[in-house]
Amino acid sequence: MNRQLIRSYILLVAVAIFLFTVPVAFTLTDQLRDDTRQSVLREAHTMALLLGNGDRASCEALTKVAKAYGDVEATPTTACDPGLDRPTADAALTRAVERDEPTTDWGSDFVWGRNLTVTVPAKGDAAVRIVYSTSDMTRRLWQIWGFRAALAVLVLAAAAAIGAFAARRITAPLRALNSMASRFGDGDLTARSPVTGPPETQTLARTLNQGAERLDTLVASQRIFVADASHQLRTPLTALRLSLDNIADGVDDESVREDVEQATAEVVRMSRLVTGLLVLARAEAKVTAAEPLALREVVDERLTVWRPAADERGVTIALRGSVVDDRPSVLAGPGHLDQVLDNVLSNALEVSPDGGRITVEVESRADKVVLSVLDEGPGMSDADKSRAFDRFWRGQGLTGRSGSGLGLAVVKQLVTDDGGTVTLADAPGGGLKVEISLRASPRSGG
Repeated sequence: MNRQLIRSYILLVAVAIFLFTVPVAFTLTDQLRDDTRQSVLREAHTMALLLGNGDRASCEALTKVAKAYGDVEATPTTACDPGLDRPTADAALTRAVERDEPTTDWGSDFVWGRNLTVTVPAKGDAAVRIVYSTSDMTRRLWQIWGFRAALAVLVLAAAAAIGAFAARRITAPLRALNSMASRFGDGDLTARSPVTGPPETQTLARTLNQGAERLDTLVASQRIFVADASHQLRTPLTALRLSLDNIADGVDDESVREDVEQATAEVVRMSRLVTGLLVLARAEAKVTAAEPLALREVVDERLTVWRPAADERGVTIALRGSVVDDRPSVLAGPGHLDQVLDNVLSNALEVSPDGGRITVEVESRADKVVLSVLDEGPGMSDADKSRAFDRFWRGQGLTGRSGSGLGLAVVKQLVTDDGGTVTLADAPGGGLKVEISLRASPRSGG
């Protein structure tokens, strides 16, 4: 927008310069042409009078004036021969001698040529011709146009400088609004815009600030609700499970014991569902500003945590990458990458066969960093892939019997909050490939 405003200022000034300076320059050029023509004609008529007088004094005066003036030609009369070069016979000389008409020849249709040729008649079928060099006129012409061109350049430069200053002043409120919107989009709900500038931008800033305040209040209320629900739901479920365990310990009837154990299993499953729902609710409610994080450090840490569980089943977890920078940074909220990797690795380990292999890849693509997790499990059909991110959906090839169907829903929510994307694809050689694309963080100077 700054560039557009500056271009507009320069264009307006350029149009003003063209409308006022160019016509003046043309007028001065025409005036220079007319003044020179009149001056040369006046000199030629004076010499023609001296030639036409016919007396000796006039003839001598003509000779002296002609030699002092420069390139002058004259036809002699019966009474006066000034000893000057005779003009070439042409149409101009014919008109002067036979028709008694003066002529002016600029030597070019464009401005003028190298010489101005003026031919005027004199008494006794004679004529005087002055060939006037236009070099001085050309130098004056360049001065007229050069001065105005230089002045135009200076004025345009001043207009550009003033326009840049004015444009920055005008767009300053918009830049403040854009900065606030960028911070808000990155999850900083405390971002507010200063109410400055013209009335329109002040109204917009107040509207955005009010909307941000309401959204921050709603998110805070949701966080409070999540905290209360966590306490209120977990406590009775824990108490119910303890009661069922006590009942099972005091019952000798095998059929009753089986019923109690079945009820206990359902309570455990409900507790797992509540825990998964709380994790998802926290992911949706806790909007945090993304910050640069070292992806390899997070990946190495999570793989260190998961390798013991993988070793128990003989599953190998391998890390490989094709990035120029061995330690790429990404923009993500605190703790988001940990939860994402934990959920994806948990699913991959659960569906991997004993002795299988889980591959984690890190790759840079333009302004993105792609994190991929590949397993050797049964994979998923296209229909299952389209539903894998739905809440409570459990695919046979993705989660085991103990899964809650919320893992990938949490992954998608966290990655989306960080401005990234997550997709599912077939792994080469079979299995599932979870591809997570995150925004690359700009490298810090230093």
